[in-house]
Parts: sequence; structure tokens; C-alpha cells
Amino acid sequence: MSRQQDSRGKGKTNGRGNANKTKSFTNSNALFKKKSRAVKSSNKDEIRLNKYVANSGMCSRREADENIAIGLVSVNGKVITEMGYKVKRTDDVRFDGQRIMPEAKVYVLLNKPKGFATTTSEGKGRTVMDLVANATNANIKPIGRLGRNSLGLLLFTNDDQVVQKFTNSKNGVARLFQVELDKNLKFEDLKKVQEGFKVDGKLITVEEISYIQRESKNQVGIKIKNTGNTILRTIFDTLNYDIVKIDCVAIGHLTKKDIPRGHWKHLTEQEVNTLNML
Repeated sequence: MSRQQDSRGKGKTNGRGNANKTKSFTNSNALFKKKSRAVKSSNKDEIRLNKYVANSGMCSRREADENIAIGLVSVNGKVITEMGYKVKRTDDVRFDGQRIMPEAKVYVLLNKPKGFATTTSEGKGRTVMDLVANATNANIKPIGRLGRNSLGLLLFTNDDQVVQKFTNSKNGVARLFQVELDKNLKFEDLKKVQEGFKVDGKLITVEEISYIQRESKNQVGIKIKNTGNTILRTIFDTLNYDIVKIDCVAIGHLTKKDIPRGHWKHLTEQEVNTLNML
């Protein structure tokens, strides 16, 4: 009887052991499948290099193969001559030294309202990307910044050359702001800004500043090439003025005409050509 009990006990023990092994094998299988799906999913983000080059508009796919073969294409700083090489959309792909994108160049001009942060990051509440979500499927980003409570024009694009034009420290593209202050701007302070002055040892300069015609002296127009607008707060904080309102009314030759607050438009071909000539 004790042998039977031992035998049954062993049977039960072996049964549980087999069950555990089966369960463990099933879990491993599930984990393997999950990993496989993850790998497969990541591959969806990749694109063949020749297609990437062709989609950028530089040449046809067959010509892209030829250009890759002779070493005209690099990925993240490395020349690639391998046929069938795959890249991610986030990679730095260059054709004959010029960075390219796997999509047509897009230019969207937004008339930003208050309450939207200028960022592409998620988790920041309402952002300007929410306002242009339906403008295009291209991976556009805003050039420069407008504070959450600032208003006015903001340009979005996936054109790296235009972005570099704006962020070039020597040239840049001028933006015109209408600034409302908490009190009238003294003439001597206006002249001080016109001539440039130092803040913490750093010279602060603007392109232009003037009173706005037919408005009170607390309304000024100020033109800068800086891509942010913190310089405006630096200027007026230093001179003991509080800014009530900041409104970007022009970017180069682009204005808010026919763009209601909170709306956007695609730039015309002529506007893009003029932008490239600035």
C-alpha cells in the first residue's frame, strides 16, 4: 500500500512537473512570438535606400541605384554602396553632401493663438502640432519658437535648407513682432534698443524698432532675426517694462493676410521661391 501511495505520489509529482514544463514552454513560445512581432514592427519603420532617395525627388529609383553604387549617398556620415540597404526615416541621409528627406517638401504657415506650446513633444498639453495635424502627412516641424501665450505667425517645414536659413547666426530671416507693454516706451529707451546695449556682458541688438503709427506709445514694432522670442523679454525686462502681448505679424515677406487666428495655409510656389532667395 505504501508502494501504491509512493507510486501515485510520484505520478502526481511527475504530472505536475510535466504541466509546469508545458506551461513554461508555452510562456517561452509566447515571449518568442512577442519578440518576433516587435522585430517585425520595427522593420516597418525602415525603407530601402534607393526608394528613400527617389522619394526625395532627387532622381528616379533606377538612377538612385546608380548614384548609390558610385558612392554619392551617405547614411549617418557613412558612404553606402550596398544595394538593398535599408534606412530609418530618422537617419541622416545625404545625396552628394546635401541632406534629403523621403517626402516632398512642405511649407505650412500658422497664425498661432494663445494657449499652445511650440513643441513637437507629447505630454506638454495643447501644442502647435495639434493645430496643423490635418495640414499634411509629412514630418513637419516648427521653425523657432513662440511662447505659449504669444500669438502670430509660425512656419512649419521638413525642408532642412530653409530651417538652416532661419537658424544661421549671421544671416537668418527677420521676423516682425508687435509688442504691447504695460506702459509707454520712453524715447530714450527706444533709442537704447536701436543702438544696442549689453546685458550681463552680452550685446543685445535688433534689426529695427519703432512706435506703431496711430497707436499709443506702449505699442511698438520690433524686428529680430533670433528664432525665439526670449530676446524680447530680455530687452524689456532689463528696461523695467512688462510685456502684455507679443504678436508675430510677419516672417520675411510672409504676413497674416487671409489667415485667421488658429488657422494655417500652405505656402504658394512663389512664396517658397521668395523664401529661398532671402
